[in-house]
Amino acid sequence: MQDVDSDPGAANVAGNTYDKYASTNPVEQRMMSGFFAAFDRVLAGLTPSVVVEVGAGEGRITSRLRDRFPDATVVGLDLLDDELLADWRTLDVPMLAGDATRLPLPDRSVDLVVALEVLEHVPHPARALVELERVCRGTLVASVPREPIWRIGNMARGRYLGDLGNTPGHVNHWSARSFARFVDTTFDVDLRLAPLPWTMVRARPRR
Repeated sequence: MQDVDSDPGAANVAGNTYDKYASTNPVEQRMMSGFFAAFDRVLAGLTPSVVVEVGAGEGRITSRLRDRFPDATVVGLDLLDDELLADWRTLDVPMLAGDATRLPLPDRSVDLVVALEVLEHVPHPARALVELERVCRGTLVASVPREPIWRIGNMARGRYLGDLGNTPGHVNHWSARSFARFVDTTFDVDLRLAPLPWTMVRARPRR
């Protein structure tokens, strides 16, 4: 996933662009199977008319959302670069260039806002959370790596040892409880799941 936050006057913080959704590693495939099982659970019973994925990256989740909600308008959004643009041209879902802290969307215009593996990259996550709440009129689904398990897993695979297992671009770190508390500052969290090694929550705008 790409970082989707920028600070006026400051350089963007690049996110980790490794496409874990397309991994052929059997361990990663098993983890992703658990991730998608949790994702299906948090989406159960929802019938959105408008769906936006913030931090859509290559658009794999956006396409999955389009298949799950074929009657809805489904849009992906991320910071734009040449590599992503090439990926987006192969998709049959609309993709927008945008910033999580300044979403190019009207107030209360989205039934389902999805932000998977995004907020750990954002230098100002509280600002992004307020924007997600501003545009959401129904449900937020968000996930982040679960610390410190995420780092331990990276180090066990010999990755990012010089950074003690921290994935490049991860500037925020939450446990399962602290992430739910963070989201609950702006939304009402009604479901928290822990597909190893992530935390995933479903929440409603607090209005």
